[in-house]
Amino acid sequence: MQLSNMTAVITGGASGLGEATARRLHSRGANVVLVDFNGESGVALAKELGPRAAFAHADVTITEHLQNAMDFAAAKFGELNVLVNCAGIGPAVRTLSKSGPHDIDQFKKVIAVNLVGTFDAIRLAAEKMAQNGPNELGERGVIINTASIAAYEGQIGQVAYAASKAGIVGLTITVARDLAHLGIRVCTIAPGTFDTPLLATLSEEVRASLGKQIPFPSRLGRPDEFAMLAQQIIENPVLNGETIRLDGALRMGPR
Repeated sequence: MQLSNMTAVITGGASGLGEATARRLHSRGANVVLVDFNGESGVALAKELGPRAAFAHADVTITEHLQNAMDFAAAKFGELNVLVNCAGIGPAVRTLSKSGPHDIDQFKKVIAVNLVGTFDAIRLAAEKMAQNGPNELGERGVIINTASIAAYEGQIGQVAYAASKAGIVGLTITVARDLAHLGIRVCTIAPGTFDTPLLATLSEEVRASLGKQIPFPSRLGRPDEFAMLAQQIIENPVLNGETIRLDGALRMGPR
């Protein structure tokens, strides 16, 4: 699927991996709708990108918000062709610590944002994509999700995050098969350690140390490198049902 004149909805699109993806897809000719809880950043980015960009405020745990965002995207730009799910949270809490057992409401919140929010966006976007006319290859849309290598090697304190991301990996092939007859492809990217706002609070020394743990290249991943892969998934018609690790050959230890 070629990006020119396509419309992409990007959850978590106001910062980090989502922002980088929005910038890259927009630069290749796509219309982009930034769906984010952060209104100030979302409005500013949409304004910077110009008339082929728009912002839709949404909490991804609220179905009505996501439905409104999909409706808005389709109404503003004519149809919805691409969904990139980047919204997510990742608090560090152990199953059992000196404070007691993991707070169950916090666990449920991570699942609600990362896993349920991802699937809610998928199902609502797929409904819009199914209404599109197929291109010459029979494609009607592309859906890209964001997991993490924590889905495979979750570290100490990542139980909720790892569970949510493993859920995204697990649903990828099934949703791809569910939507295949409609010409809608589904893939997931599982990034390693990337230079995003999630790591911005760490010291430069700690960030450098994290980068050195990666075999090659021995540095933190750059958000635009995530966006490069998202673009390739959209443009390559045989990428479907796959979760792709983007981690420089990193296999995380327990800490």
